[in-house]
Amino acid sequence: MSNSSKYFSWHIAITLIAAFLFIPFLGAVHLFDWDEINFAECAREMIVSGNYSRVQINFQPFWEKPPLFIWLQVLSMKAFGVNEFAARFPDAVCGILTLNITYYLGRKYNNHTFGLLWTLCYAASFLPFLYFKSGIIDPWFNLFIFLSICFILQWFNNNASKKTNINALYAGLFAGLAVLTKGPVAILIIGLTFLISWIRLKFNPFSNPKNVLLFVVVFLISGFSWFAFEIASGNFEIVKEFVVYQIRLFNTHDSDHEGFRLYHFVILLVGCFPASIFFIPSHTKNPSDTPFQVYTKKWMLILFWVVLILFTIVNTKIVHYSSMCYFPLTYLAAYKLHDMIYSRKKLNKIIFALGMFLIIVLGIGFTMAGFINYFIPAITNSNLIKDNFAIASLQTPVHWFGFEWIVGILFLIFSIYFFINLHKNKKNMYGLFITSLVSIWMITLLIVPKIEPYSQGPAIEFYESLKGKDVYVETIGFKSYAYMFYTDRQLKHNSESMLTLIKKQEDQMTKDGHSASFSFNLMSLTWMLYADIDKPAYFAAKNTEVDDIKKNHPTLIELYRKGGFVFYKRLPKQ
Repeated sequence: MSNSSKYFSWHIAITLIAAFLFIPFLGAVHLFDWDEINFAECAREMIVSGNYSRVQINFQPFWEKPPLFIWLQVLSMKAFGVNEFAARFPDAVCGILTLNITYYLGRKYNNHTFGLLWTLCYAASFLPFLYFKSGIIDPWFNLFIFLSICFILQWFNNNASKKTNINALYAGLFAGLAVLTKGPVAILIIGLTFLISWIRLKFNPFSNPKNVLLFVVVFLISGFSWFAFEIASGNFEIVKEFVVYQIRLFNTHDSDHEGFRLYHFVILLVGCFPASIFFIPSHTKNPSDTPFQVYTKKWMLILFWVVLILFTIVNTKIVHYSSMCYFPLTYLAAYKLHDMIYSRKKLNKIIFALGMFLIIVLGIGFTMAGFINYFIPAITNSNLIKDNFAIASLQTPVHWFGFEWIVGILFLIFSIYFFINLHKNKKNMYGLFITSLVSIWMITLLIVPKIEPYSQGPAIEFYESLKGKDVYVETIGFKSYAYMFYTDRQLKHNSESMLTLIKKQEDQMTKDGHSASFSFNLMSLTWMLYADIDKPAYFAAKNTEVDDIKKNHPTLIELYRKGGFVFYKRLPKQ
């Protein structure tokens, strides 16, 4: 078999395995508030409104994200219907593409074995795997940024080659697509990685002006075409608010997501196990590396630290902010594994001890998660938890099979065995990662569907019961997008009298010099609570809000309580 046939066969195998891992049971769990439902709701409202150029929430302009990922979800919903499977399918496709790209680039930059190791590191690490089973923007955003950086890397390395213009073109294209997916933070990541790498190269000339111009032109066309269209359509305010929001993310902690400064260090260490263990010792030099391998490794290290330091500085702490680190982290983990295979080097005692510690902690965590149904009575009666909402949520009735804990035990047994025997046979290396891969896949099938109902199950059930009914639905005391998606909210939901009142308030705020980015949801909630409504209004609240609601909203009729939620109804005057 020729090398090309061999490599093609491996791509087919990777595609089939990735499809098996990422696509089945995508719709088995409700979408999670906020991010998953936020993006899915934007896609649903595009379809309902027929306006595919503007991103909307509650049929109002939503300036936080550009539309590319939303368009992918729209296409998926057109094919599979408006549901959880369709919302997550684009990321499953991204997972299939990503694993093929890591194999291709790993083989191109090093060799076939390295390509397989990199692919295995990416697929078998916990958070990277979970992201391809989700419906959030970041998998595509990260892939576009990484592809742009890879083409810049090749552009630098082949500055005298005829392929330089092709590399410049693709670098600009993917940089632009990254901006169109999530925003200008893509420019910051790519730009800082480029600048630091250029400094490390002692400002060596890397291209002629024509290729720089080509990069800039393609980047502007692919990345700013939508912004230009919105401005040309008279929607400059949306673009302005989008820029203001991006700046605010760097200056404040948004959406109640605060955290300590080393938050992302811990997230990557634990969430990217087992690759994170092999990433740590990969920083050392290897005298057998070719000049290009040394060069590539420098770029990967720079990319990793740019992202990690950048989002350590940013005040908002959300898990997926450091997810761009997954590419360089798993590349460098594969680098260390590849070195261990051919040099027979062992992990030093400190790294080995850290690996054993993480295996034990994760194994106990997975096992305890499988036993959670048995622990709930003791937890709720222990007074360890002071949050009444959390206590009531744990009492939500959920059916468990009773054997979910086995996943954690098997993870512990096999991971410890393979990790201890890493140096004896390279097959143990693969065994460790395959154990991790199978474990996280089983957790998504057996445990995640049981955990989700505790956090939001009763609220989703309530919203679904109102789907298709001509009523108002809102939340009191907490932010959510779930009620819009799961009630299938339509354009007609917002009455003319409510919209007229809110438009007057918006005009007054603008006149007074305040930002137009007021909370439409808050004002519509106020209208539903106090105005003369024309049809029944339903509300979901947390049990911690009950006393305030009784005091401030006596017209609300309590319907029932379930989990940590309380549900109300307000009737129009007869």
